[in-house]
Order: sequence, then C-alpha cells, then structure tokens
Amino acid sequence: MTREEIITGLAEILNEVADVEPADVTEDKSFIEDLDVDSLAMVEVIVSTEERFGVSLPEEELKELRLVSDVVTRIEKQL
Repeated sequence: MTREEIITGLAEILNEVADVEPADVTEDKSFIEDLDVDSLAMVEVIVSTEERFGVSLPEEELKELRLVSDVVTRIEKQL
C-alpha cells in the first residue's frame, strides 16, 4: 500500500467521522488546528483507522499523533 493510498483512506475516515473534506487532508495538516478534529472524534478516527488498515495505534500514543503524516508513518511501519 502506498503512502497516497493510506492518506486517501484516512481522508475517507475523517470525512465519515468528523465531516472533514477529503481534499483538505494532506500530510502537513494538524488534526486539531487545521482539520478541527476534537479529542473525542480523534478517538473514533483512530479506532476506524485500526480496523481499516489492520494496525494498532495505542491510546497512550494519541498525543504524539498531531499531524496526518504522524498517523501515515505509523501505519506504514506496521504494514
């Protein structure tokens, strides 16, 4: 799976969970500041991401996942 495919999948999840426009999801965007994803929605995004990509993103690491690229990199490492 390519980095672009992961971003596309993450954009679909963000659209479903937090009503974020898929075109707005780029690697340099911050979930909170740029995409306006609150902490509750972020937990839903992580759960959906784990299910979709078959990866594990522990809750204690959520604070480290500030940018879209942070999540993409974690997914890549586990695939």
